Amino acid sequence: MATERSASPPAAPRRTAAFGFIFATALMNSISFGIMIPILPNLIKQFVHGDTASASEWNVLFATVWGLMQFVFGPILGMLSDRHGRRPVMLVSIFGLFVDFLFMAFAPSLGWLFLGRVLNGVTASSFSTGNAYVADITAPDRRARNFGMMGSAFGFGFMIGPTIGGLLGEVSLRLPFIAAAGLCLVNWLYGLLVLPESLPLERRTTMMNWSRANPLGALVFLRERRNLLGLATVGFLYQLSFTVLPTIFVLYTGYRYGWTPAILGLTFLATGASQIAVQMFMVGPVVKRLGERGAVLLGAAGGAAGFLIYAFAPSGPFYLVGVPIWAMTGFLQPGLMGLMTRRVGPQNQGQLQGANQSLQGVASILGPPFFGLTFAWAVRHDAVLHLPGLPILASAVLLAAAFVLSLRVATPVPVAVAA
Repeated sequence: MATERSASPPAAPRRTAAFGFIFATALMNSISFGIMIPILPNLIKQFVHGDTASASEWNVLFATVWGLMQFVFGPILGMLSDRHGRRPVMLVSIFGLFVDFLFMAFAPSLGWLFLGRVLNGVTASSFSTGNAYVADITAPDRRARNFGMMGSAFGFGFMIGPTIGGLLGEVSLRLPFIAAAGLCLVNWLYGLLVLPESLPLERRTTMMNWSRANPLGALVFLRERRNLLGLATVGFLYQLSFTVLPTIFVLYTGYRYGWTPAILGLTFLATGASQIAVQMFMVGPVVKRLGERGAVLLGAAGGAAGFLIYAFAPSGPFYLVGVPIWAMTGFLQPGLMGLMTRRVGPQNQGQLQGANQSLQGVASILGPPFFGLTFAWAVRHDAVLHLPGLPILASAVLLAAAFVLSLRVATPVPVAVAA
């Protein structure tokens, strides 16, 4: 009599990490973040009884503390992702943003808003960890294109999120934060149940080097590799210039052009659409034709020109002329990340992104006080100077400096080194 052998059920197929998984995560995260952009400054303004200059100063404090937390914790989270994988760090980051939005939705005072920003700053690493994920799964010669696609996820968030936030903000200033918290919760569940790990065990670091898990250690890491510190400085100048928009944009356009949250939402829609067009459809062809160096130079030049238009536009329609020109900044970051990731092995991609995040934290510390206080000063002296766009003019100068520095440091990596 033949014995029956019990057949064990086949193992479920393991999901292979691919760009589509991390793009979906970045897209949901960007939309939830974008919902907040046109609303938070107005919520702060409501707490200070409508005083624009005072709201700008409080906005400076919030952004500065958030940047300080990134500066301190960015290298730690980057090294944790090299040691334990990208997915758990991503989950922690998304959950931190979810908690922050709950604080914004129900905060009875500025102190509670401040606490939420601190918690989010400690865990904020979704974009840098996402870039490490992309470097894990993409060949060096295709990274700039995929980094551009990741930037387009931010563009979608910049387009869709503020539009949703502006429309919901017409109903209640708290409603957009509830919607953003719900989207973050969906994103966290997606990461928990669907998102696969991109860094296999054999490519992870074997131990944590705590001497490097700090901002100074991150700078040493950048300095040790050829031209990496110079490229990181270009990225820092870009990030510093970019902080002018979240710091003063809502207050600036409201003060100068009288824009309402609904108009702001439509402006974000146009800006995001321009960014998406550049990053989804133009980065690949431009990098193929001009190389990653050419993309960096084009992005810095276009951004400087766009900021000049923003600073001097006498009316809203003139301001909108600068939108497609400023959108060329979408070439800078993909080209820069393509050049930088070629200089680092797979075991250190998280450390590289953590170091970049630390520099972004420095930009977030320095930028809001500089731009916010400059704007507050310009508003208080408008009768004499009449240049409320002064901080945006300073951003144009920073991108011009990034262009000049890129001429020297944005050099291609030999194929053997990149491999």
